[in-house]
Amino acid sequence: MMKNTVFIGLIAATAIALAGGTAFARGDRGGAPIDFETLDTNGDGQITLEEMQARGAARIASADTDSDGFLSLEELEAAASERAKTSASQMLERLDANADGKLSAEELEKPGRADRRFNRADADGDGAITRAEFDAAVAKMREHRDGRKGSK
Repeated sequence: MMKNTVFIGLIAATAIALAGGTAFARGDRGGAPIDFETLDTNGDGQITLEEMQARGAARIASADTDSDGFLSLEELEAAASERAKTSASQMLERLDANADGKLSAEELEKPGRADRRFNRADADGDGAITRAEFDAAVAKMREHRDGRKGSK
């Protein structure tokens, strides 16, 4: 029975993480990265599976607003929505160069980013992206993304 509870908890934690970002990379509300000291709850210089499970259980408990031991669709959506709001607020704060409370296309696009992406996709450097170059660029991006997922 205990194994089932832990397994269900891990599934729920995974669902929350998928809905709102990676637990390791972000804080509980999509904020700053979680540091080692936060995860090492007993301060012994090591993070154990039990400490990770306790963190997951705490995240689940905070999302389980009716305290029934389960996460309903509404609770998952609320948790994801809260993380999305926090993330959007942080994004606005970080990128709003003229402090007008809005993001323009220029503020969203880092200088030279579109040029770099285009040039990477234009493998032969002829100033145009063929279907083959496009497909190769998409495959490379997927490979890169999947490699990052596998390393976490």
